[in-house]
Amino acid sequence: MEIKPIKNEADYQSALAEIERLFEAAPDTPDGDRLEILTTLVEAYEEKHFQIPLPDPIEAIFYHMESRGLSRRDLEPYIGSRARVSEVLNRKRPLTMEMIRNLRKGLGIPAEVLIQPYATIKDAA
Repeated sequence: MEIKPIKNEADYQSALAEIERLFEAAPDTPDGDRLEILTTLVEAYEEKHFQIPLPDPIEAIFYHMESRGLSRRDLEPYIGSRARVSEVLNRKRPLTMEMIRNLRKGLGIPAEVLIQPYATIKDAA
């Protein structure tokens, strides 16, 4: 297979097949270099054609809590009081810019995830 830009699905499938064939290639060998080039091309094609949508901001917070073993109380320094944390996580109150900045800085949740619009529940009261 000649190495060339991946322009369509056929090129993509061909590159994947070649990567599979070269998968065990040793680094710093002609096959290893070929594998590295092909994986770079495939990654660029996938990034352009198979973009993964950003997660819902509240789901992203829950994911960070679960993956780091955090409780709702651990969010208080970033969001506010226990009641405020509950309101945000239960979608009764939207995140403010200050909360977004705090969550990004304190927990490392990307701002581009947190600033997305998301559904909130209107209080019945």
